[in-house]
Amino acid sequence: MFAADEASRRLGIELLEHGEGTATLRMTVTATMVNGHRIAHGGYVFLLADSAFACACNSHGPVTVAAGADIAFVAPAYEGDILVASAEERTRFGRSGIYDVSVRRGEEVVAEFRGRSRTINGTTTKESP
Repeated sequence: MFAADEASRRLGIELLEHGEGTATLRMTVTATMVNGHRIAHGGYVFLLADSAFACACNSHGPVTVAAGADIAFVAPAYEGDILVASAEERTRFGRSGIYDVSVRRGEEVVAEFRGRSRTINGTTTKESP
């Protein structure tokens, strides 16, 4: 799934690790990703977390999409920062799931994201994320 994700790949996001219900992605904040305050635009931080969430929730086989997500921005990120998003499945029930993603700069938490997933009936793509 990640190989076909043009949005993430064109931003330089890299898939570092993936497994059943987990994924770790990395992104460097570029000059085009900062806002008028010279900090990383929240949309890019969200996109990184959302991409990790997508890889984790699609790791089981059926095509799975976001049903909703929330993010808490904990600390600003700056141009040149390397951000790592680590997604972990919390639970799956029926066609739904809950996933938490921590976005870090080194050991410092930049954002915490919670995604809610929903599988699409009758679809399966058991590929690596």
